[in-house]
Amino acid sequence: MRASLLALALLVGPALAQDPALEKRVTGLAHELRCLVCQNQTLADSNAPLAVDLRNQIREQLAQGASEREVVDFMVARYGDFVLYRPPLKASTLALWIGPFVLLLAGALLLWRRIARRRVPEPQLSDAEHARAAKLLE
Repeated sequence: MRASLLALALLVGPALAQDPALEKRVTGLAHELRCLVCQNQTLADSNAPLAVDLRNQIREQLAQGASEREVVDFMVARYGDFVLYRPPLKASTLALWIGPFVLLLAGALLLWRRIARRRVPEPQLSDAEHARAAKLLE
């Protein structure tokens, strides 16, 4: 009984003592960082246990006086540029930025080749066949 009350106090206590300014900073940072489990959601949008842990880690670091830049740098050092929802343009992330355009161009070229191959060449008629066709059309 005592352990469950302690666990409840540990879970509810921080929720009751939230600083609105701190929560705003946490939410702002959570919108800039990617959930490593969901991958297509920000930390703010994800309910995955890892996302909750990372939001708590952000909250703790900000509460201890770290700046937003320091928290982001910590996350990048720990998880790489992939944790950034908008990764910077540099050599290691070039594929992330250029890859979709390369795939789009490759798809367009493939489509063009398939359409070009499907074109049926115009039949070449001999003089006798031309004369016969003209006679039939009269």
